[in-house]
Amino acid sequence: MANSQEPRVRLPELKLDELLEELQARIDAARGTRDRVHSLLEAVLSVGRELQLEQALRSIVEAAAVLVDAEYAALGVIGPGGTTLSAFHTVGVTEERIAEIGHFPEGHGILGEVIRHPEPLRLEKISQHPASYGFPAHHPPMNSFLGVPIRVRDQVFGNLYLTEKRGGAQFDQEDESVLSTLAVAAGVAIDNARLYEESRLRERWLRANAEITHCLMSGSERAEALRLIAERAREIMGSALAAVALPVQDTESLTVEIAVGVDAEAHQGLVLSLPKTLMGLAFSSAAPVTSDDVHQDQRISPEPARFHGLGPAVAVPIGTGGGGVRGAVLVAREAGRPVFSGQEADMLGGFAAQAAIAMELAERRKDAERIAVLQDRDRIARDLHDLAIQRLFATGMTLQSAGRFIEHPEASEPVLRAVDDLDETIRIIRSAIFGLRTRAGTADAGLRARVVRLVGEETPVLGFAPSVRMEGLLDTDVPGEIADQIMAVLSEALTNIARHAHAGRAQVVLTTDGRDVVLTVSDNGVGIPPHGRRSGLRHMAERAEQLGGRFEVSSPDAGGALLRWRVPLTRSQAM
Repeated sequence: MANSQEPRVRLPELKLDELLEELQARIDAARGTRDRVHSLLEAVLSVGRELQLEQALRSIVEAAAVLVDAEYAALGVIGPGGTTLSAFHTVGVTEERIAEIGHFPEGHGILGEVIRHPEPLRLEKISQHPASYGFPAHHPPMNSFLGVPIRVRDQVFGNLYLTEKRGGAQFDQEDESVLSTLAVAAGVAIDNARLYEESRLRERWLRANAEITHCLMSGSERAEALRLIAERAREIMGSALAAVALPVQDTESLTVEIAVGVDAEAHQGLVLSLPKTLMGLAFSSAAPVTSDDVHQDQRISPEPARFHGLGPAVAVPIGTGGGGVRGAVLVAREAGRPVFSGQEADMLGGFAAQAAIAMELAERRKDAERIAVLQDRDRIARDLHDLAIQRLFATGMTLQSAGRFIEHPEASEPVLRAVDDLDETIRIIRSAIFGLRTRAGTADAGLRARVVRLVGEETPVLGFAPSVRMEGLLDTDVPGEIADQIMAVLSEALTNIARHAHAGRAQVVLTTDGRDVVLTVSDNGVGIPPHGRRSGLRHMAERAEQLGGRFEVSSPDAGGALLRWRVPLTRSQAM
C-alpha cells in the first residue's frame, strides 16, 4: 500500500504575524474608541448634573483635562465687553503657583486669539504663534495647545484651553472633536445652571421683599426696615458693604441712615452731596450707577476715605423717577471680585423699587392713623369747648352772682375763690384745646437739614466742602433750645476755621444717643495759637455750661484742632 500525504497549505509566517498585529491594533483602537466614547458620555452626564454654576464650570475643566489627557486645563469666562476674561478656572496648577503667578490672565496673547476668533485652535508649540508673547514669571512651561469656544444660546460664553498633552504627544483631530463635543454639552449645562441660579436668586429677592413689607406694615420703626434692606442687599448680592441713604429735607444732600459690612462705621451718618457720590448720582438720575473700582473712582469725594479694600460697586435708587425717588442703596464687593453685571443691577433696582412701594404703603397707613388721631382730637376739643367750657362758664357766672348776696365775709371769700379757680380751669382747658388742634408739620425744618444748610452756606467762605456725619434721632430727641445752641456753636466753629485755621479739610460730626448730644468739629489747619483771641471759644463753653454740658478743645497728633461740645438732653427735657 502506497504511503501518500495530501499537500499542506502553509502561509508565510511573516504575513500571518502582520495580519494578527493589524487585527490586534484594530481591536485596541476599537476598544480605545469605545472607552473614549464612554468617557465622553460620562463627562457629559457629569457636567449636566451640576446646577451650581461655579461647580459646573469646575466640572467642565476637569472633564476636558481627562478626555484629552492634558496636564493643564482652564476655562476662561468672557467679560461683558466681549474682549477680555472676567473669570479663569484652572486645573493642574497648584494654589501656591497661582499665588506666585499673580492675577489671572485677562485674555491677551494666545488666549485672546481664541476670544477674537471663536473657532478651535490647535498648536504644536505656543511660542511659534504670532500672537504669543511669553508667560509671566513662575508660570509652568507649556508647548502644545488646544483651544475650543463654549457657546451658550449662540453667544460665546468662554473658552476651554488645554496645554501639555501627557507623554509629550500632540493634540490631534480626534482630541479636537471630543473637546468640541464636550463644549456643546458644557454650553447646555452652563445655560441650565444659569437659569437655575436666576430662579433661585429671584426667589431670594421675593422673600426679602416680603420680609421688608411685613416689617413696615407691622408698624416697625423705619430704621429697622432700612437695616433689613441693607442686610438683604448685601447677602444676596454677595457684597462686603451695603448702605442706604435718604434725602435731607430741603437740601441737595443725602445722609447714610444705615451701613452694614466692611467699615460700616465710616459710612454711618455721612452726609453726601448729590454730584460727588454714587448714591447721589443714582438718586438724582433715578437710574443705576456702577463702578469697576469704587476706591479709585473719580466721581466719589476722596474725603473721608471710606472704600479701602473695596472694588466693584453699584448704587440704585429706592423708587423710580415717575413714582418719586426716596433714597439710594449701594453695595460694594472686595477688590478683585467680579464687577456687577447689568442683570444684577436690574435685580437690585427691582428690589429697591419694591421696597419703595412698601415704604409708601407704610407711610400712607401712618398718615391715615395720624388723620384719625387728629380727627379724634378735633372732636374732643369741640366737645370741651361746646360742653365743658360753657358749663364751667355758666357755673362761674352763677357763683359770681350769688356772691353778691352773701354778706358774711367768711362765706363770700370761698365763693369768689371758687370763681377764680373756675376761670383758671377755663384757661387751662382752652390751652389744651389749642394744643389738640395744633397740626404736625408747622415747626421749622429739623436739625439735620439746618446743619446741612449751614455747612453749605459756609463752604464758599472755607474754600472746600467739609465732610458731615450725623447719627441718632436728632430731629426728634434734641429740643429746640439745644438745637439753636448747636447751630450757634457750629457757625462759630466754621467761621473760626475759615478765618484762622488755614485748613484744607474739616469734618463735622453730630450724634445723639438719646441721653447726650455731641457736636465735634475738626480741621487739619495750624491749630489754636496759645496766645490768640479766645472770645469765640469762651462763648461756646458758656453755651455748654448753661445747658449743663461741657466744651473741650484739643490738638490731635496729626495737627489742626478738635472741638467737642457735649450737653445732656435729659436736663433740658426736665426743664
